[in-house]
Amino acid sequence: MTAHGTRAGEDSDDLDVEEALALVNERPDRSARGHTPDRSADDHHSGGDTGRPDHGGPHRPHPSHRPAATWAEARAAAERAPRHRAGSRTGHLTPVAVPLAATLGLTLAAPLDALTDLPSFDTSAMDGWAVSGPGPWEVREEGVLAGHAGHAPLTDGEAVRIATGARIPPDTTAVLRSEHGRTDGKGRLHITAADRAPHTVTPGQDIRPRGQECRSGDQLLPVGTLVTPPVLGMAAAAGYDTLTAVPRPRAAVFVLGDELLGEGLPHDGLIRDALGPLLPPWLRALGAEVTEVRRVSDDEQALYRAITACDAEVIVTTGGTAAGPVDHVHPTLRRIGADLLVDGVTVRPGHPMLLARTKDDQYLVGLPGNPLAAVSGLLTLAEPLLRTLAARPAPEPYTLPLRDAVQGHPYDTRLIPVVLRGDRALPLLYNGPAMLRGVAAADALAVVPPGGSGPGEETELLDLPWASGGIGVCFT
Repeated sequence: MTAHGTRAGEDSDDLDVEEALALVNERPDRSARGHTPDRSADDHHSGGDTGRPDHGGPHRPHPSHRPAATWAEARAAAERAPRHRAGSRTGHLTPVAVPLAATLGLTLAAPLDALTDLPSFDTSAMDGWAVSGPGPWEVREEGVLAGHAGHAPLTDGEAVRIATGARIPPDTTAVLRSEHGRTDGKGRLHITAADRAPHTVTPGQDIRPRGQECRSGDQLLPVGTLVTPPVLGMAAAAGYDTLTAVPRPRAAVFVLGDELLGEGLPHDGLIRDALGPLLPPWLRALGAEVTEVRRVSDDEQALYRAITACDAEVIVTTGGTAAGPVDHVHPTLRRIGADLLVDGVTVRPGHPMLLARTKDDQYLVGLPGNPLAAVSGLLTLAEPLLRTLAARPAPEPYTLPLRDAVQGHPYDTRLIPVVLRGDRALPLLYNGPAMLRGVAAADALAVVPPGGSGPGEETELLDLPWASGGIGVCFT
């Protein structure tokens, strides 16, 4: 199990909860594949896609007349946005007591200290006999089973049948494994193992002594640890019914557009809604609790009502982020007095994505309406925002060489679906903003800098949560 949240050489006991959790995003996960890229190469400049749909035409001025952020700047802005909330040093949500079964994927906000010795009594590590003194031994008729109260002490020359996990009777010398002993016709136990001298056992053999794993009060895991299945088992063994953890950020998804169908084949200018099915499970995989998924018509008043009535920490909208006749996100944000933190990103696909603070404790991620452009916005803005709110560790950037060349934009970063083949990344076709065919088969997205990447050139990759096997994957 991996413990996050403490720096090498630091004693986590010297940190309060806020300080310990603040270290989580500073200490990336070291399990990533490939090589760590030079982060200085991420500062790309220039324009990007515009309009609805998201396409590669000439740039139109953004409604705010603010220059678009570079891809690296946008991700950094999303990551630090919650840290500017009133009274917050780390930006994460307020820790709560969570039932043990509901903590998978959460971050510990209090150290996991042992509530008891583990094991809490001397136990048998094997099925066999508890023996006292040298053999052969007289075998008692009764046996010792796991989960039962203590057994009467043994005297020298006595043995009793014992099950794995059962409490060791007082005055036991060792446990003799079932395969190493035999009883004769008189009920006496003898050693049969060829590699042992007759009538001898090693004191303490196959006994797990009380406190072998930990003593009551020992720190098992520090603040900032991500709760994995082994952490759940450790917590249960240590006696916990609840854990103090940072809760999942609540997210609401508003799918905008009168042209969208919820079922059936496209017809008469109407198209199927791809983002309604795609976004909720992806947000859950990023650690969010999706509380609402709603279709909102192309009407400014309808969008205003939906946003102002929402109490989720994160609102995710699809479409309407550019400056077309039915693009109502910017006017609505201005109407409610939102603070626009990112207004366009120099990345393709997905230039007209945005991030706004709608309340002190609420954020809106505006995704473009085209599917792959929306995925780009999800990984650029929603992932770092949700990670900070949940106090989850930042994945360490890594690179792999591309098998094939990828044509780049002269000025913008490109995000291209790839599959991993050995130690190389294979770029996939169908990588246009309106396409999902490429990302549906992908393991990761390659971050292609302006100008493109040649064959064999090291390129930064963003793992997709189900491909990387991250603990955040949760589709139910």
